[in-house]
Amino acid sequence: MINNRKKAKYLGLHEKGKLSKRVEKALQLLNTCTVCPHHCGVNRMEGELGLCRVGRKARVSGFGPHFGEESPLVGQNGSGTIFFEGCNLRCVFCQNYEISHIDKDGDKALEAADKSQLAQVMLNLQEQGCHNINFVTPSHVVPQILEALPLAIELGLHIPLIYNSSAYDSINSLKLLDGVVDIYMPDCKFWSNTLARQYTAAENYPEVMQEVLGEMYQQVGDLVLDEEGKAIAGLLVRHLVMPDHLEDTDEIVKFIAGRVSKDTYVNMMDQYHPCFKASNYVPINKELKPSEFEEAMHLARNAGLHRFEQRDWLAILKNLKH
Repeated sequence: MINNRKKAKYLGLHEKGKLSKRVEKALQLLNTCTVCPHHCGVNRMEGELGLCRVGRKARVSGFGPHFGEESPLVGQNGSGTIFFEGCNLRCVFCQNYEISHIDKDGDKALEAADKSQLAQVMLNLQEQGCHNINFVTPSHVVPQILEALPLAIELGLHIPLIYNSSAYDSINSLKLLDGVVDIYMPDCKFWSNTLARQYTAAENYPEVMQEVLGEMYQQVGDLVLDEEGKAIAGLLVRHLVMPDHLEDTDEIVKFIAGRVSKDTYVNMMDQYHPCFKASNYVPINKELKPSEFEEAMHLARNAGLHRFEQRDWLAILKNLKH
């Protein structure tokens, strides 16, 4: 699945004047917030805060070239990651809880980025040689991303955009990103509503996740690589394998293979370890066993999946030294 296409899709939308209309529609979602499936209904345009604890402006905790992402995203110069604060899923085992779980007392202490600043961040990453712009945890700031994009394009942005989410996204927000996002990278977490209720703030996560994957795949299809092996468009799915929950893994990989595509590029992740509030939940208050991950890979292959992330750790270490 190799393609020589170099031009990011959003450039065409901007040239035709369609991107500005998307921005207008997206900003309207903030008035009585329906940006994500929670539909908090608060007026974020006036600074009111819903579950994500982020108001009118996006909050950026950090940005820079990232060499720990999937190999088709990293290349020689890294993936240009922008880490957004706040989250609409709020997993109890979150490894980035310091920036994703914002409490009321911390809201005013956080730095917010306006559209000009966010555009400059994108340009900075491109100037550093990053192969893409990787929006991490963007589900609650889709309007802010779209608002900054025309400014970034006018300043010369042209590399692919990655939407790196938990798969708890609004279909309406995703439709505004059709033709904007080049690569979708959802993390499919749970199949069971019971587990979603126990470990996240979204009991309906499984149903939303399935619909989201369908929409993402319809927009971009299977992951396409250029002649150098770098991703330029398509769907890349992550699945964090959890201890004692292989039954959810089994259902998720069957869904991906059967309802999305057997050619889906999948990263079966084995790095789970207890973080944040995981100690309060006995089933996940432990490390993932190597045997559990081996079984997860067996389930994925048995479902018909065959395009898996293969980490080249020597290449990663070499990049980190430069």
